[in-house]
This record gives sequence, structure tokens and C-alpha cells, in this order.
Amino acid sequence: MSRTFEATYEGGVLKPAQPLPLQEHEKVRVTIQPAKTWVDATAGICGWKGSVEDADRFATDPDLDFPPPSEGP
Repeated sequence: MSRTFEATYEGGVLKPAQPLPLQEHEKVRVTIQPAKTWVDATAGICGWKGSVEDADRFATDPDLDFPPPSEGP
């Protein structure tokens, strides 16, 4: 039976976020799939045809906020 869990790689070891339902010394096969950023995970939801890099820039560049930042006096 497959199980999916989150883990962090630290000091050469994968550390699960939660205890795993495994027996001590049980052999398993591990497949690594990096976690997606929120930009990668939501890309394409609204029909965006641009690149992930452009979407990230539009989403995080404060100069592109709406409403735009006000100019100083």
C-alpha cells in the first residue's frame, strides 16, 4: 500500500513530519517529489499562458500591487 508523507532533508537524512506506520527495519522504496511552491501549484488555474517565472514576478513584485503603492509627498 502506498503512503504519501511530508519530510525535511537535514544532515543527509529525510525526517518525516509525522511518525510513520512502519515496523523497525522494514524495507521501503522511496520516491522523491519536491514540494511545489504556491505559484507552481496554482499555475494554469486561470488560463495563464505565460511562464512560471513571470507569474511569480507578477505575484510577488510590490510595484505591481493593486492598487499601486502611493507616491511619497
